[in-house]
Amino acid sequence: MAKVGIIMGSTSDLPVMQEAIDILRGFDIEIEVDIVSAHRTPEKLFDYGKNAHTRGISVIIAGAGGAAHLPGMVASLSPLPVIGVPVKSRNSIDGWDSILSILQMPSGVPVATVALDGAKNAGILAAQIIGTSDTCVLDKILVYKEGLKQKVIESSKEILK
Repeated sequence: MAKVGIIMGSTSDLPVMQEAIDILRGFDIEIEVDIVSAHRTPEKLFDYGKNAHTRGISVIIAGAGGAAHLPGMVASLSPLPVIGVPVKSRNSIDGWDSILSILQMPSGVPVATVALDGAKNAGILAAQIIGTSDTCVLDKILVYKEGLKQKVIESSKEILK
């Protein structure tokens, strides 16, 4: 079974990143969660980026606030797809510093970037990537998407009453 690695720069990012953890658990996808600071633990970051694929990880979700170097640095070291979650931190410039740090990657070092504090979408995207080769996960995504559709249909019925 494919695993998703979920990393963040500090525990202050956990409330945002919890949404990725929860959605992936809902899809029964194995996860590995860790704190990996690009600035405070660069050796750990290098080890994680270079070796995540050897531990069965298929996709990495990296959340970071402020200067937000974590997703890009991991992507520069890893052969795996990396999804960046910009986190609006207390020292952030309305989150734009994080968004642009993750979004504006140089050619050859892609990082898929979701919305500010968009960890749930990062989890869904990771599941969809895994679903391209795992029909069990794909089936769960189809059910999830149908549930989204039904929620809108029910909301429409309620508002038209």
